Amino acid sequence: MLSFLNAEEIAGNSEKPLPGIQTVQSVELPASTSTWNHKEGITMIGEPRPLDQSKTEIVRYWIYLPHNYETLAKSNGSPLLLFLHGLGECGNTPDEIVKVKVHGPPKLLDNPEFNKTFRSIVVSPQCKRGFAWSPLQLMLLLDHIEQNYKIDKRRIYMTGISMGGFGTWMCLSESPKRFAAAIPICGGAKTEWAERLTEIPIWNFHGDKDGAIPFSRSQEMVDAIRKTGGKKIIFTIYEGGGHDVWTQTYDNQLIYDWLFSHSL
Repeated sequence: MLSFLNAEEIAGNSEKPLPGIQTVQSVELPASTSTWNHKEGITMIGEPRPLDQSKTEIVRYWIYLPHNYETLAKSNGSPLLLFLHGLGECGNTPDEIVKVKVHGPPKLLDNPEFNKTFRSIVVSPQCKRGFAWSPLQLMLLLDHIEQNYKIDKRRIYMTGISMGGFGTWMCLSESPKRFAAAIPICGGAKTEWAERLTEIPIWNFHGDKDGAIPFSRSQEMVDAIRKTGGKKIIFTIYEGGGHDVWTQTYDNQLIYDWLFSHSL
């Protein structure tokens, strides 16, 4: 069952977070125009759109600093993992940010056993209802994080599920030289982006019985990258797997070992 944040937790987002604790933060950014009516299908879920520079909006996110953040800050800085949630975790009000913790790394970081060994900053923003992820806005969010924390810019990573899988592919296409490695899960992308992605280590996951996002969206993208000469793409197919293959993926320590082994 979800529990809602109290007023002190929401009001405290202007303070620097403490290592080992996920904290809600917010930043004002140019407004996204990436509207998406999911009832009309997934056609526009991965369509990059410009920002509305005449308007701003508040983007809320969870941020986690690893226990050894201060030590890392004195050397090259901390690695950073950007996590993008799926459709069901969208929200517009401050107390809805708790929904971002339903799946993936932000959920696992509330587990003390997972938390104490995780070796990266994790940033988990929330997308507004009625919208899909905006890669341009997410790049500005990363700029903001880099300005306020000691980040090892050679070790920035991405992962996302479903709508966030599409968002991950979009961000890789938008800024292919910014990410050291990425893990999109049950998403998809435009095959014409393949040439931009041949040099990025990508480990893609999808269930072949996915009823929400067709398995073919991943297969076509992987094939396109390989066809253009990409040799750094790995594709794990869950035979008989439905839409939620992310739970077992994020429960596997191997993916984190693989992810953090890469640097620019």
